[in-house]
Amino acid sequence: MIEDAISIEKRIDKIKEMFATSTPEEKMIRLLDLGRSLPPYPGDQKTTPHLVPGCQSTLYLYSHLENGRVHFEACADALISAGLAALLIYVYSSESPEIILKTPPSFLANLGILDSLTPSRSNGLAHIHQRMKKDSLKFLLSTMISMDLNPAPH
Repeated sequence: MIEDAISIEKRIDKIKEMFATSTPEEKMIRLLDLGRSLPPYPGDQKTTPHLVPGCQSTLYLYSHLENGRVHFEACADALISAGLAALLIYVYSSESPEIILKTPPSFLANLGILDSLTPSRSNGLAHIHQRMKKDSLKFLLSTMISMDLNPAPH
């Protein structure tokens, strides 16, 4: 578990370094570049259940659990939304559900990106993170149930 915390902290530090000395324009360019860097999204996952509500653009977020780690994939029809998703995916993907649930995206305030976002983009970013947490909780609960660690009485 300590290993997970170090891993996510290193990724957060890397993101902070990437945006630290950038002007607001450079931050937006980096964010757009992150959006372009998303790997191809599985076409069969472009379904209504994977749509993230509250985003200004159409954004799909697919998650799956593999070896106790949550993996996220996303695509959006707007590069800025894709960049915001890519930022969160970089930090949270390949982490355990517990770490995702315990690590708020407080690093975003330090990046200075939020100041450049419209209220609807900020709202979309919050919804992306909320979906990541929801999916992580779903995976955590299903793991507990399958291990018969469900706290509910039998």
